[in-house]
Amino acid sequence: MISPETEKIIVKYLINQANSSELDTLSLWLNNPDNIKLFNDYVRTNYAINYNMKKYNSAQTKANLLRVIKIEKSANRLAKIKMNLLKYAALILIFLSIGYGYIQGYFTSDDKLILPEESITLQLNDGNIKVINDDEAVEVVEVNGRIIGVQSGKQLAYNSNVENDTLIYNTLAVPYGKRFEVQLSDGTIVSLNSGSSLKYPVNFIKGKNRHVFLSGEAFFKVAKDTKHPFIVSADEIDVRVLGTKFNISSYPEDNNINTVLVEGSVSTYKTGETYKPESATLLKPGNKAAWNKINKTIQVTETDVETHLAWISGRLILYEVEFSAILKKLERQYNVEFINNNTALKNRFFTAKFDVEDIEQVMESLSYSGKFTYKFDENKIIINP
Repeated sequence: MISPETEKIIVKYLINQANSSELDTLSLWLNNPDNIKLFNDYVRTNYAINYNMKKYNSAQTKANLLRVIKIEKSANRLAKIKMNLLKYAALILIFLSIGYGYIQGYFTSDDKLILPEESITLQLNDGNIKVINDDEAVEVVEVNGRIIGVQSGKQLAYNSNVENDTLIYNTLAVPYGKRFEVQLSDGTIVSLNSGSSLKYPVNFIKGKNRHVFLSGEAFFKVAKDTKHPFIVSADEIDVRVLGTKFNISSYPEDNNINTVLVEGSVSTYKTGETYKPESATLLKPGNKAAWNKINKTIQVTETDVETHLAWISGRLILYEVEFSAILKKLERQYNVEFINNNTALKNRFFTAKFDVEDIEQVMESLSYSGKFTYKFDENKIIINP
């Protein structure tokens, strides 16, 4: 028999509203094999009814569940608990142990596939789009059956022995709230930030430049090849290298395209122009080149490299950043939407450093510094005076 208190925690876990303390309690409770059976039986009984194949109503189901656990208004918060994978692996495994046959009962042949916005996608040269689950290990196969690469977890690696006479492109798109890494056929490693996409050849051709196209932000570790320059086209700017490490941020909504050099050297110049060493802007390690998309000028300054690379490890470092720009960064990183009703904050600047924290902790810190209030409404965060 499941106690009422344990039942509340189970339901909160299943709808992703359990906090870390409740997850600890549930994990401890599931150490008992008898409780694992109770858990599975509970899920089967309660969810099989709610997810009836013909009469599933997600809104009603959620409303019923919320009534069971009697969530107070003060607890109506964004449910994005970042669980430690090892610590809570038992919970995941137990939920999966319910079985494919049971889960399959949630769907019918009449249902239409709706691609979730948070899916990482890979578009092949023929236009076919594959959904990438970043917890799987699968081969990437073209329509002709040829294996061109292997995806393992959060990285996609292309085979170096794939040969084409012409350039064949793939496009990798990473949505808000996720990051992903791709290893190109020449060994170059590209880390893609949230809300970014990269178009690149399945393999590079001898005698031609290695040319890729970026929208968003990425960190490049370019494999050295003096005979084949590596070129990144990022909206209005091209970055040309032979082998180096650098970061490019080129989101469509930003006024600047920023290139930060970590190691080696890079040259930047306007997209569409012929590369000329004497007219290109050369960067040294620690330099940032900021191309202003409004007045079409470039400015090179010394910068703190760590500030621009923190996103790779899930951190966020802000140094005198305008509040509106901070909100856009948070939207990308946490896949949330902000509604700012506090116009006084729009042009204020903030300095802060966040390690791998959830959005609730970030908002608590910002609201304390900025002297504003906020509330959560599903995936929206509403900011008020």
